[in-house]
Amino acid sequence: MTDKIAVKVDRFTKLDGSGPTKAFCDIVLFDTFVVKGLRVVEGKNGRFLSMPSEQGRDGKWYDTFHPITKEAHKGLQDFVLTQYKGQE
Repeated sequence: MTDKIAVKVDRFTKLDGSGPTKAFCDIVLFDTFVVKGLRVVEGKNGRFLSMPSEQGRDGKWYDTFHPITKEAHKGLQDFVLTQYKGQE
């Protein structure tokens, strides 16, 4: 995905601690759009990328940004997790 879409990391903040969130990340798309609040999370099946979300009036959480296809999501996740590993 990142070979078709110009993606770069704008901010990457690793967290110390035992909680599931390991890092926060902002990305820039096409040198034009910033997506803030992506999270690297340690889940029971390994690390994954969590999209930014906000709480609705019904109390549920909804993604405010998400790739449309599974391939795009996997590409973005692979890109961010590779950046995370580079920070270790």
